[in-house]
Amino acid sequence: MTMNTATEAAAQAAAPYLSINNVEVIYNHVILVLKGVSLQVEQGSIVALLGANGAGKSTTLKSISNLLHAERGDVTKGSIEFKGARIDQMTPNELVRRGVIQVMEGRHCFGHLSIEENLLTGAYTRKISRGELNANLEKVYHYFPRLKTRRSSQAGYTSGGEQQMCAIGRALMAKPEMILLDEPSMGLAPQIVEEIFEIVKDLNTKEKVSFLLAEQNTMVALRYADFGYIMENGRIVMEGEAKELAANEDVKEFYLGLAGEGRKSFREVKHYRRRKRWLS
Repeated sequence: MTMNTATEAAAQAAAPYLSINNVEVIYNHVILVLKGVSLQVEQGSIVALLGANGAGKSTTLKSISNLLHAERGDVTKGSIEFKGARIDQMTPNELVRRGVIQVMEGRHCFGHLSIEENLLTGAYTRKISRGELNANLEKVYHYFPRLKTRRSSQAGYTSGGEQQMCAIGRALMAKPEMILLDEPSMGLAPQIVEEIFEIVKDLNTKEKVSFLLAEQNTMVALRYADFGYIMENGRIVMEGEAKELAANEDVKEFYLGLAGEGRKSFREVKHYRRRKRWLS
């Protein structure tokens, strides 16, 4: 190993696995959506990015996966690093090859293809043998047994839960190291949501896939995550270990809809305003 290689390896070991540093995103050269967002994902962890609709969660994920340009969005400030290397100027294809894959909100599947055909499209960037491809497919079916029973069904005619499983399974076929999972619970029954999060936990534990997931369902997300960030209006306003956030009175009040002493008005919870991470 040369000195330069050793130095690079040491830098990668010291750096966070995924790091978003003071990122600003503007749409249409006018609309400021992200306002200095910084967060980290450690290797082998599940990190939840929480907040209401419109808080900036999906934009944060798209800034990492470089899918903003399709929506006329640009990262105008800050940097994004994966394993110690800048990735904010890479194409989505290059990121997939590096192991960073986004599962989009809305259960995007090729409706006219079968479930199995959808899954196979996930391996298009990999040059692997037919035997390895089949082995990967069986691994997906191991984690998503529902998909195996529906493997020949046209994806557009399967349930919402099955389509979400198909979208995650397709990402798994690319052999990811990091999955950016956008609103996995949206529009699904509570039982299916629990099933999907259990599979995410399994993939994290057994396959060592790290997850950054954007989610409005705060209660479920914090139950499965290791760490959480809460967003409001394009900024991170709170962060902490998932168990601590779930027990935090401010989080219960404003994000879980729970209050220990009866419902309070926003003005009455003065300590919440003081703990925000920016100055108004």
